Amino acid sequence: MYGREFAEIYDLIHRGRGKDYHAEAAFVADLIRERAPHARSLVDIACATGAHLVAFAELFDEVAGVEISEPMVQVARKKFDGEVVHLGDMRAFDLGRGFDALTCMFGSIGHTMSEAELDETLACFARHLNPGGVLVVDPWWFAETFTDGYIAGDVVEVEGLTVARVSHAIRAGDKSRMEVHYTVARPEGITHFAETYLASLYSRQQYEEAFTRVGLRADYLPGVQNGRGAFVAAKH
Repeated sequence: MYGREFAEIYDLIHRGRGKDYHAEAAFVADLIRERAPHARSLVDIACATGAHLVAFAELFDEVAGVEISEPMVQVARKKFDGEVVHLGDMRAFDLGRGFDALTCMFGSIGHTMSEAELDETLACFARHLNPGGVLVVDPWWFAETFTDGYIAGDVVEVEGLTVARVSHAIRAGDKSRMEVHYTVARPEGITHFAETYLASLYSRQQYEEAFTRVGLRADYLPGVQNGRGAFVAAKH
């Protein structure tokens, strides 16, 4: 998943679909500073091409990103001077330091494939938080809120490209399986590719119990982040 072809159009297609990274970053920064007014450093986990990170860099003195897809990292690094975006797995990365805030956006936490991996990931997050630091996690859909058979489609025209995106998501046991097809029309021709994404359908209770197991108490904010909600936890 998240291969080179997708990395090349990732920013364009989300911009064309109306995603407002700066508004989302400002919202998350407000959540952080309500609990940690002193926060000046932030690390964004599963940062993809760094679009949220660019916005966070305008709101925090120091930022870093971690991303498992090498093509995504290559795109993200072009947006920053210095070693800001790191290639790493959210379950077991080590940046050798702590941050005042940590974010994991866009439902990426769902790519943990079991409760054991969820625990491992949240424990890794907690290790990278300074005392008094704040963690904001945008979860994937809960088991109780996922729509089986969900279909979506968009056609966007951005920077001389026309991109058609259609997706179909089904429940596969305790996972969601989303197949996404992209058709990209450029002046030199038309290409097509597809990607498949698996994500765990944890319940809200499973998330809350996982936060507790790693020593964090998380508050859940319903309705935000396109309806998925957000978990906000502070490290004491």
